Amino acid sequence: MATGSATASTGIPPSLRLVAGLTLAFANFMVILDLTIANVSIPHIAGSLGITLEQGAWVITSYAIAEAICVPLTAWIAFRFGSVRTFLFSMLGFGFFSMLCGLSVSIEMLVMCRIGQGIFGAFLMPMSQTLLLRVFPPEQQNIAVGMWAMTLLLGPALGPIIGGWLTDNWSWHWIFLINVPVALLAIVGGAVLLRPIETERRVLPIDYVGLVLLVIWVGCLQVILDIGRNHDWFGDPLIVVLAITSAVAFLIFVVWELTEDHPVVDLRVLRHRGLSVSLVVLAISFGAYFAGFVIIPQWQQAWLGYTATQAGYSSSFTAIAGLLTAPLVVMLMPRLDPRLLVSIGIFWISTVGLMRVFWTSDSDFWTLSLPQFVSGLGMTFFMLPIINLTLNTVEEHEVASAAGLQSFMRTIATAFATSVSLTYWGDTQRAARNDIVSALEPGAAGSSIAGLGFSPEAALQMLNNMAELEATTLSVLHVFWTTSTILSFAAALIWLAPRPKRHGGVSIGH
Repeated sequence: MATGSATASTGIPPSLRLVAGLTLAFANFMVILDLTIANVSIPHIAGSLGITLEQGAWVITSYAIAEAICVPLTAWIAFRFGSVRTFLFSMLGFGFFSMLCGLSVSIEMLVMCRIGQGIFGAFLMPMSQTLLLRVFPPEQQNIAVGMWAMTLLLGPALGPIIGGWLTDNWSWHWIFLINVPVALLAIVGGAVLLRPIETERRVLPIDYVGLVLLVIWVGCLQVILDIGRNHDWFGDPLIVVLAITSAVAFLIFVVWELTEDHPVVDLRVLRHRGLSVSLVVLAISFGAYFAGFVIIPQWQQAWLGYTATQAGYSSSFTAIAGLLTAPLVVMLMPRLDPRLLVSIGIFWISTVGLMRVFWTSDSDFWTLSLPQFVSGLGMTFFMLPIINLTLNTVEEHEVASAAGLQSFMRTIATAFATSVSLTYWGDTQRAARNDIVSALEPGAAGSSIAGLGFSPEAALQMLNNMAELEATTLSVLHVFWTTSTILSFAAALIWLAPRPKRHGGVSIGH
């Protein structure tokens, strides 16, 4: 929900505005942190609950899908109950499900609680944005924009570090339990400080049919992505049924939303070519980028012996570099064609991705981390202009709908990339292992190792471990060859969008 609340009168005393703003900023930071804090902890969660890494990825995808489904409902809920009430209730729900995530004893319980987190987190991000704009008067809007931008950039930077440290020094449960005291402080601070900026309550009709169709097609698609690899994909009747259900529900959803007076997702704004192209480029590029964000920490911990903290530090370099280039991007955006900035940013990330294809199983920490940092230098050239591009290509009254679609596509891309990249990683790993074993001639190699004093069983086990390690490393390189190719395509695709007629600063619509 991206409302023009900048013009709303504020009843918060000037002396308390900064405190109120920080309360909202910390709440938003906590939600963004939860998008990345679990990535480096997946191997620990999988080991603790006795599941595979692919099943552990459900911890990421369940949160993302729940958020994607619920984001379009934000405007209706805020109008129905008021922005402050929605914020406080969402924070309460987010804190409650965070506590349950930390107390989970099975993957089923953890996934269900992550869905609860995603539902309430979906409302928190746009509500904190809307209320931040209402806290400060128009002449101080730059303060609100600055607070929002810092949470967007600091969350991904600190998430892997905090998640890794908590996992190594306490346990993975604390990556969720740490949210509870923050949620309580935000609830108390919000209840005391934010009441004067409560919005009017209005009862608006809700598109129940569209919502049900959205849940069906997105839910079925995600189930396919999560279990397809273990069910022989379309060789399993269950996958076929889910695919047909998702496709039919999607087609009906599109027709319904285009004809509904109050659609849950306003697809009519896609008539703007600039928005349509930008959303496709955003989904493709962010998904390709996020694939590496998921795979690298798992490879480092499961195969290279990294601790969760070390993997977290390595992953955080991308966001840290983005913080450095953000001021430059903000300065260039009013002066240059945003399509040029987006294209440069995506092509930069694609080119840096090719640096990773030279990684080996012997690469040290800085060999693995330097490309992360260099890639992050181009990340803000991609993300900030494309966010602005999507919103500046529609009519003023359609900005909220465009912002909702933008968030929806980004979240769907996150879940899709997680499932597809892990499946592709596993498939290429098995193919690479078969090639290595066939070229290695295990019998002769095992005899050579046994000649060094190892038992035949120990020699074969050592050989197997070496083959697995090298095959896994090769499969990681295959992932980056693929994502770099996809990113290069997206860098060219953005030029299909027309140059926007309006220019402005960074929009902070969710």
